[in-house]
Amino acid sequence: MKRVIFIGETGSGKTTLMQILNEWEIKYHKTQQVYFTDNVIDTPGEFMENRFYYNALVSSAVGADCIAIVQSITSKQNYFPPCFSSRFTKPMIGIITKTDIEHSQEEFDIAQKRLRLAGAKKVFSLSAVNQEGISSLKEFLLTNGF
Repeated sequence: MKRVIFIGETGSGKTTLMQILNEWEIKYHKTQQVYFTDNVIDTPGEFMENRFYYNALVSSAVGADCIAIVQSITSKQNYFPPCFSSRFTKPMIGIITKTDIEHSQEEFDIAQKRLRLAGAKKVFSLSAVNQEGISSLKEFLLTNGF
């Protein structure tokens, strides 16, 4: 599996995605530091929410094969600046999480637009609750999907 770094705001679902990809028990865990596993790098949401920490994200991404920016369908805030992908030397994908929560097509379109403007070439939508979209993400990371 390709090693992916998850970047996104606090509560967007990065740690849950790490637990799913590692086939660990899903349980809430507030990420306080960058966390490295064999196939995932999990970052604190504060690193995305505070531009002062962008360099820490770039440094942490050196060991990744792919950058994944994570946007919750419920988020009203956009933390991803346009062309955010230009900070990295790796391919970038976008992930819209929590799609099991009731949402409008407009909310989905806004989340997707934010990710694309930031530089995501491919966008996945998924739910950890009903496992929707998880297999597509895993398949992408297992194959040479870049």
